[in-house]
Amino acid sequence: MAFKCSICAKGPVSGKSYSHSNRASKRIFRPNLQRQKVVLAGRTRMAYVCTDCIKSGRAIRPTR
Repeated sequence: MAFKCSICAKGPVSGKSYSHSNRASKRIFRPNLQRQKVVLAGRTRMAYVCTDCIKSGRAIRPTR
């Protein structure tokens, strides 16, 4: 599976998860990627796009 958005290149970020007792453990924050038909470089293709790009309209959907 792809780990980066094809449009904005948003990828996973590492950080820490804190428990109730404030103990830290390492974790990875992954972007919410969806597989969609998108127009990239004038061609229609399937690509992994983050939901921020879908909501904002940066992911151009092909017209029929």
